[in-house]
Amino acid sequence: MRILRYKNMFRNAIIGCSCLLGVVPNNIKAQKSLNPYILFTGLVLTSDSLKPIPYVAIKNSRRGLAGYTDLLGHFDIVAQKGDTLWFTQAERTASWHVIPDTLTSNRYNIIKTMVQDTINLPVIFIRALPSKSFFDHEFVNTSPPDDAYEIARKNLELEAAKEETQLRPADAKASQQMIAQSRVQQLYYYKQAPPQNYLSPMAWMQFLDAWKRGDFKKKKKK
Repeated sequence: MRILRYKNMFRNAIIGCSCLLGVVPNNIKAQKSLNPYILFTGLVLTSDSLKPIPYVAIKNSRRGLAGYTDLLGHFDIVAQKGDTLWFTQAERTASWHVIPDTLTSNRYNIIKTMVQDTINLPVIFIRALPSKSFFDHEFVNTSPPDDAYEIARKNLELEAAKEETQLRPADAKASQQMIAQSRVQQLYYYKQAPPQNYLSPMAWMQFLDAWKRGDFKKKKKK
């Protein structure tokens, strides 16, 4: 009886192990099928000469920018099944690609071609001078456009003029404007207490700056 009991226990253990071995691979396959993320790789080439296009921006319609292509036009990004990806570059027409949602593998490869974009420039009319003698006159009297150095110099002149204006004493017009502004502020708080600046961070900052400068020190009498 004891031998039969051991045989039944051994048989049940074998059956249980076989069932587990059959269930575990199925669970692994189910987890793989439920994983929505895949590795999306490929090449981006020109449509006419099949040359690689570097620095193509790849944007996901749901999550924004996903990556760029390298110097050889290759890219590898992580995406989901069913995502719509846009390929954009300054000199090419934007293109898009949809990842199939029926993929069974965790990898997806494509070769994407992009078309050269046509850029329309404004029309320029070139007219010849009536005579060759006019060329010397136009060449001497026509002022060339400002370069970066000249633009910077003009900007510095404007800043110097602003500083000089601030250092000048106020004239009659400026004094009248200041009096009018103070009068308007008084009328704004008419019959009510004006706001106090005890808790104003700007007032405390001005107080600390004046303290550091030494504005509150007693000046010695000459």
